[in-house]
Amino acid sequence: MTNERLILDNKKIEIIFNRLCHQLIENHKDFSNTVLISLLPRGKYIGKIICNKLEKIINNNIVYGELDISFYRDDLRNQNEPIIPHKMDMNLSVDNKNVVIIDDVLYTGRSVRSAIDALMPFGRPKSVELLVFVDRRLSRHLPIQPDYTGKTIDSIDSEKVVVNIEKNNEIKNILILKSNNE
Repeated sequence: MTNERLILDNKKIEIIFNRLCHQLIENHKDFSNTVLISLLPRGKYIGKIICNKLEKIINNNIVYGELDISFYRDDLRNQNEPIIPHKMDMNLSVDNKNVVIIDDVLYTGRSVRSAIDALMPFGRPKSVELLVFVDRRLSRHLPIQPDYTGKTIDSIDSEKVVVNIEKNNEIKNILILKSNNE
């Protein structure tokens, strides 16, 4: 049995997307030397929405990629099931570019560490920034902090943050699920 608590509804999510886009524009201007990289599987929904909104606002194309970190994870050997890689879209170079890594939820920081390792075969970035839609700030295992944050929440380890995606790849809402067994 689980209890769920609504963190963000569709209206608040839209406001956050707009704020994040304008923060990115403030720091990256026309994106001529910037690459947006979404982490697969869940970060791609956030990344695609942000990329599409940015392109409409600045009226210019943005270099965008999707990165699979499956084989860079530090718990790779602990998996009972075989790892099935996600289809990446990384036909680009990050050499001497400003890279913005995009993910849905920042929890322990281990996925971001894996992402940095997975990014290196594509070149040596000039800089790397992190954009997350939800920052679970009290649960870090590594000293990783986001540069752009949609919503910061305090949650305990037994809770799970769920980003609900609709069939049209839009974000419906964000919930915290807590087990009743605790």
